[in-house]
Amino acid sequence: MLFKLEDLLRYQLNDSTKEQVLLSSDIHFLNDFLNLEKIRRDKFEFTIAKEGEINQIEIPPLMFIPFVENAVKHNPDSESYVDLSFKVKNNILEFQCKNPKPIMPVKNTTGGLGFRNIHRRLELLYPNRHQLEIVEDDNTYIVNLRLDL
Repeated sequence: MLFKLEDLLRYQLNDSTKEQVLLSSDIHFLNDFLNLEKIRRDKFEFTIAKEGEINQIEIPPLMFIPFVENAVKHNPDSESYVDLSFKVKNNILEFQCKNPKPIMPVKNTTGGLGFRNIHRRLELLYPNRHQLEIVEDDNTYIVNLRLDL
């Protein structure tokens, strides 16, 4: 657990100051983050699916952590999971984050400061080259993000 925490902190302190990091490094960071959450909770599962040349793509650091943190934060204890998917094809990156909705609705449904910040960050880094879609049904919350690299 301490080694995973060390990796998380090293990435946040060192790599997050770079303009670009490998997508594979960012995914490794998310894997460590979710593994620590799995240790913290008795009933927590996660999957990370990867498709395409993730080792050759560079992105701004910590691009996906706001979505993953939000999914973990609003995850009900009874049915706790996060499913992540990364697909790279034809210079397009598709990211999906899926988690169950909490039984009790969250009061602020319009999105908080983090939601506004991620929209602003996407506008600055990928102007007219991104699509962000949030899909909800009765049981699931899904974030779909497409980046034209």
